[in-house]
Amino acid sequence: MTDNITGKVIVITGGSSGMGEATARDLAAKGAKLALGARRKDRLDSIVKDITDAGGEAVAVETDVTKLDDVQALVAKAKDTFGRVDVIFNNAGLMPLSPLESLKIDEWDQMIDVNVKGTLYGIAAVLPIFKEQKSGHVINVSSVYGHITVASGAVYCATKHAVRSLSEGLRQEVKDYNVRVTVISPGAVDTELTQHITEPELGDNVRDFVKHIAVPASTMADMVSFAVSQPENVDVNEILFRPTVQPV
Repeated sequence: MTDNITGKVIVITGGSSGMGEATARDLAAKGAKLALGARRKDRLDSIVKDITDAGGEAVAVETDVTKLDDVQALVAKAKDTFGRVDVIFNNAGLMPLSPLESLKIDEWDQMIDVNVKGTLYGIAAVLPIFKEQKSGHVINVSSVYGHITVASGAVYCATKHAVRSLSEGLRQEVKDYNVRVTVISPGAVDTELTQHITEPELGDNVRDFVKHIAVPASTMADMVSFAVSQPENVDVNEILFRPTVQPV
């Protein structure tokens, strides 16, 4: 169903690696026009070069999703370059798991700022455009841990539960503007996410678990492509996926 992807202008945060990069490459191959944001501009530039060398269209903007001005600048670049914005994929996220008793408050703050406020800033940046166009699609990333809560993951789980709640509230509010809202909750995916864990034993255990069962980052690309490719009168609201062998 790539006919409903071709020509769409899609903004992706966290686009320099992992699920963001895989999704960008997949959507570009299907004819989407992309605006990629992340803090690592050199990696974004390399991805954009690959896309444009292959005949696709993409731009890169250095973006820190904890700064509203940065996210607005990314969306504005997409609109100025391509004339409109059709989709935002709020993909940037952090997962520095730790027990609450470790009191890693700086890490709590980072997760709240990136996972929750970063998602809100993406919504804030596109919503005026989508209201004016009377069309648009917001895709937010939660997690399997946005559906359950586990020890040593209380703050991370809380942020991902929050993303699901925000997404459902947004979905209910934007019906008059013909805007679609999708929240995607991945299980174990092969990305850099586990490198954020600073608790030595916990980090080693999680990385070992993920290494043995994780699905590739391209799996997320498939899910995003599925949601975007649906007819405009079909709103895929929630996707939860895991490796088949993942028990949690």
